[in-house]
Parts: sequence; structure tokens; C-alpha cells
Amino acid sequence: MTFDPETTTFLIAGPVRIHPRVLRAMSMSSLNHRGDYFHGIVAEIRELMPVLFGAKGHQLILSGSGTAGLEAMYSSLVPKDRRTLVLSNGNFGERTDQIVRRYSSQVTTVTAPWGQPLARDAAEQELEKGDVGAVCVVHNETSVGLANELAQLAPSVRKSGALFLVDGISAVAGIPVDIDGWGIDALVAGSQKGLAAPAGLALVHLSDRAVAALHPGSFYLDLAAHLKSLEKNDTPWTPAVPLFLALREALVILREEGLVHRLERTHRLAEAARGAVDALGLSLFPERRHASDTVTAVRNPDGMGDAELRKALEREYNVLVQGGQGALTGKIFRIGHMGIADWPDLLVTFAALERILGKAGRLPAPGMALRAVVDRMP
Repeated sequence: MTFDPETTTFLIAGPVRIHPRVLRAMSMSSLNHRGDYFHGIVAEIRELMPVLFGAKGHQLILSGSGTAGLEAMYSSLVPKDRRTLVLSNGNFGERTDQIVRRYSSQVTTVTAPWGQPLARDAAEQELEKGDVGAVCVVHNETSVGLANELAQLAPSVRKSGALFLVDGISAVAGIPVDIDGWGIDALVAGSQKGLAAPAGLALVHLSDRAVAALHPGSFYLDLAAHLKSLEKNDTPWTPAVPLFLALREALVILREEGLVHRLERTHRLAEAARGAVDALGLSLFPERRHASDTVTAVRNPDGMGDAELRKALEREYNVLVQGGQGALTGKIFRIGHMGIADWPDLLVTFAALERILGKAGRLPAPGMALRAVVDRMP
């Protein structure tokens, strides 16, 4: 089968499949980004943003990928005169560490092995020293298919008085994020994950405390400058206009479905994927109780690497899933099931996996992976 990007079953860990309504929204003729029409679009987006975050607050749209949002958050909020604590247990935790070290010389990094929970005890010991001004953490570590339990960490961060800065790129609109309950001061979302808009925009939520703590950092990504412009439904620099149009439509679709319903559907898909993995005789990479609802990371069967498994899915069945990163390249594959992913996507993917494993003589019980999905459908 020839790979066809327009008809593929697309289940990577982001970007995700985009609704035709969102694609059509980008096809409008060029707009004056300083004119009233575009300002009206920005005003609509601002009204819709609480639907995405599940909370009200200071919410910004930046032209740039999720990493641009992270750099904006860290450059504008990492303190100059106190320590910053970075918690890492995957590829994106390591990226956080790299960015933060560009803006602070006082960084303490607490690591856990990839795929293991955050080293919370060690983090709390650092917080108890009393000199931490910010805590930086990834909520959902897509590199290993693991969701970090911020609810357990939040009380210690709140007690310390440190700013709570969270990479929520693959968490927002994919897993529950209790911004107010956990005392999150800054949260970055990516347009191309749970929201199912095109890649290229970063969405940032700030608390009142975070706004008061903003300081100059990056020029282009200065959050204070973006906040000031947003008061007039404007942007400080030239925005990615077609992506703003797509964002508005994706937010409308999310409002129509409802954030709670999207989270529930994503969870059901994740439970079905995990059940199907079990039926295939394969194993999850992280501990099951920490497994993410937006992406399922699976260990490759012994003797089968990307060429025999993931590439075969693409080559023979026009199904796209994602491989491992860094030291996990060729050792795991990752199935994304966030955004507008739905039951037919899982059925096609696991039917193809059953066929590949069956041909290799590695399928323990034909049909059971599909049964695991069907049994969990509403």
C-alpha cells in the first residue's frame, strides 16, 4: 500500500488529525492583522480560551510552537535571585532543563528514570530548604507515555511559595488539569495536541501572581508585551493569521463537544488501547497506574524493531504511529489518541497490528485486541 497522508490513520503523539472545518477556516484570503476584522477574531478567541483551560485567567496566544510557549514562560518567570527547581523524567523534562538554564544560573534538577514517576520525595526536600522561587515540571510526558501526578506535588509547591510553572502541551484538553485547585501559576498548551488545531501556536494561562512576577526575558516572546497588546485584541508582532483562524474554529468545536466530554472520550480510548496492548501480549513502557490518556507507549516485541513493526504499519496499512526518542529509539512505539481521534482509528490500528504480529507468529489470540477495543466502545 502506498502511503497517503490525506487518508492515513493518523495516531502519532502530536500533531494530531485536524477536522475539515478547521482546515477550511485557514483558507480565507489574507487579512490585515491590525484591522478591526482580525481584532474581532482575537476577541472571540479570548472568549473561548477558558473552554480550553477549564479556568479563567490571563490567557495568551503566541505565534510559535509549544516550545516557544515554554521559552516565553521560563524567560519571563524564572526568578533571577532564587533557585529554580526542575523536575524531569523524560525527553521533555530534559528540554525544560535546557531552556531554564538559558535564563538562570541557579537551577537544581531532580531527575527520575525515563518512564518512572517524578522523584517527589527528593523534590519536596529541595522545597523545604526555602530558597526555591519556581518549580518547573511537565504534566504529561509524551516521550514515555506517562502522566505526572501534579495533584500530589501541588501542596508542597504551594507551601513553599514558589511559582508553579507547568508544561501542559500534551495535557490540556487531553487529561484533567486543575489549574485553580493545584495552584498552577503558568501553564503552556500546544495548539496541535488535545485541541486538534494545526501546529504553530502556543497558548499560555497565567495567574494573577504570575502576571505580577513577569520580567523581561526573550524579546519576541515577552509575555508582558503580549499581555499589553492583548488588552486591545492585538499582538505585539505579526501573528500567524491563518493559524488564529484555525484556532478559533477548533475552540468552537471543543465548546460544542464540551471539555468534560472530550476528556472522557480520550480516557475511554486510552483504556481501550491499553486493553488491546494486553491482548496482543505486549507491555506498556510506564507503570500502568501512571500511563497517559493521550498517548500509549508500548515496548516493542523482542526481535522486532521499527522496520518490522512501526514502518510496516505505515508501509502496508497506511497507519501512522510514533517511535521512541533518544535512548528509546527502536525500543518502543507510541499510539496517540487525543484531540478528535475516535474509535475507528483504534480499530484500524489494532487490526493492522494483529495482522503484522500474526504474520510473524507473535499473536497470542487472534481477534482479542479488536475485542478489547469493541468492548470499551460506548
